[in-house]
Amino acid sequence: MASFHMITTLLFLLTIMLGASNAQLSATFYAKTCPNMSTIVSNVLQQAQGNDIWIFPKIVRLHFHDCFVHGCDASLLLNGTDGEKTATPNLSTEGYEVIDDIKTALEKACPRVVSCADVLALAAQISVSLGGGPTWQVPLGRRDSLTAHREGTGSIPTGHESLANIATLFKSVGLDSTDLVALSGVHTFGRARCAAFMDRLYNFNNKTGKTDPTLNATYANTLKQRCPKGGDTRSLIDLDEQSSLTFDNKYFSNLQNQRGLLQTDQELFSTKGAETVAIVNRFASSQSQFFSSFAKAMIKMGNLNPLTGTNGEIRLDCKKVN
Repeated sequence: MASFHMITTLLFLLTIMLGASNAQLSATFYAKTCPNMSTIVSNVLQQAQGNDIWIFPKIVRLHFHDCFVHGCDASLLLNGTDGEKTATPNLSTEGYEVIDDIKTALEKACPRVVSCADVLALAAQISVSLGGGPTWQVPLGRRDSLTAHREGTGSIPTGHESLANIATLFKSVGLDSTDLVALSGVHTFGRARCAAFMDRLYNFNNKTGKTDPTLNATYANTLKQRCPKGGDTRSLIDLDEQSSLTFDNKYFSNLQNQRGLLQTDQELFSTKGAETVAIVNRFASSQSQFFSSFAKAMIKMGNLNPLTGTNGEIRLDCKKVN
């Protein structure tokens, strides 16, 4: 029987899916009102990378976490004790100050025009591109929420979910298995805290001392050295041991070699009979197919229940409502 949490999550996601069909977004939405938007966002991101080499994956993660809670409405960015930032799934998110810098630059060039939700969506695309990944036309025209949705943060996928649960969550919002594998490929760059996978090393399936059998033994021993029992669970480990600063398809060859860092990553390949296995193999052998599928999936995810027209507002400061 489905858990109460799962049922509640599905209801949230069903609402998102139904709302997506009403979206009216366009890649040329700001063509006249803020024609230099992309250049401004790109410039700020490149400056930020000079101070933080990990900023690109951090920005993309913010867009993911925003969209999976009641849709892509910048609700994640709102400050407050009842906000989404301080909910457990978001405690390790970073990059908010860079979003603020982008918004400040846009307000100077195009006052009261560009929403924070669109800042997140475009900044995510440009971050992927600057990191070596694909470029795509981002549909724009989202508006910002008037409230946070802390109660919906349970719909953010974690690194501990089974493939069945993750697939159910994605399908509930109209994202299929190809989208799931492609979007998971975002873990081709960035890092994760030891806390996100230590159960795979020491307590898999709540069995003390057991290591996840789908984890390469040599890789597991390396991870145990980096994340020892009783150590700092906040220590950061590269999601892609081969090229964690570059957006490429090596993540998928890692999965083939049982060297996926998170359980949700490795299960894409190691779950017997799953349709995701063939997709992982396809992306591992063709970076162009991965890039194309990733771009399509990002557009679909970015269209989850956006506020458009007169709904919501255009925040002047992404951290608070007007």
